[in-house]
Amino acid sequence: MPRAVSDFQSRAAGTAGSAGSAGPAGSGGPAGTAPAGHAIPHLVLALEPLVEGVLLKRYKRFLADVALADGQVVTVHCANTGPMTGVLHPGGRVRLRHAPSPTRKLAWTWEQAETTGADGAPVWVGINTALPNRLVRATIEAGCLEPWLGPIAAIRAEVPYGEGRRSRIDLLLSPGPDPDGAPPADPRPIYVEVKNTTWSEGDLALFPDTVTERGQKHLLELAALLPTARAVLLPCLSRADVSRFAPGDTADPRYGELFRQALAAGVEVLPCIFEFSGEAVHWLGLASVLERQPT
Repeated sequence: MPRAVSDFQSRAAGTAGSAGSAGPAGSGGPAGTAPAGHAIPHLVLALEPLVEGVLLKRYKRFLADVALADGQVVTVHCANTGPMTGVLHPGGRVRLRHAPSPTRKLAWTWEQAETTGADGAPVWVGINTALPNRLVRATIEAGCLEPWLGPIAAIRAEVPYGEGRRSRIDLLLSPGPDPDGAPPADPRPIYVEVKNTTWSEGDLALFPDTVTERGQKHLLELAALLPTARAVLLPCLSRADVSRFAPGDTADPRYGELFRQALAAGVEVLPCIFEFSGEAVHWLGLASVLERQPT
């Protein structure tokens, strides 16, 4: 399992501000403004050693065959059930986690894929959809998002909410006192929905890359939380070559419509940029937000 690198005493507020001061949507700045640049990389997760291989094929959504350096071909679990637009390259390099267990059918999990980045250089992309919730939690615990979320006293995961409490929010945050001990400026609970984002066009990250009725439902549920709570959509941009975020209108027009409605209602959007290596994941700052995918 990845290990969170928590650092509550080092809040990195100045570092974070340099990347997001141009205004993620709902945070007080204009949507669609380019950020000042990536923040100084902040280590948020240390990874277990990963094994490199070459992707042979992906099939049945959850499976892929990968050739290792010793010539062995292994079948690996692919947690990403989407089309993986732009990052699925048979013959390309991938990174795997080896975690044999009596409770697992497969001993290998596909964690990262290499693709061509916005500048033409190779970039590693985090494709395991089981990782972003832990990654975002570690980022919050490290204080990287305090300039936008405020001090956080407690974090709960997978909390029931919505109509009939039939849905579960990824993270529910309880605001904490200011450093001087003053009560939170905004005491409302903060509901955070995390979306792993791997599709990009140049430096523009896009979500979703296919029709997602579940994602549409999440936008409606986030908007319904207002105004008694804060509602945050947090796209986890799992590649270091992007600096902007927009809804994937061409893949799911309805999601794009609901995204814009959610923005207008007051849902906050905080797209976090992450850099993936074979040993760790670093937070690079916030991307700016466009209300729609450029045509």
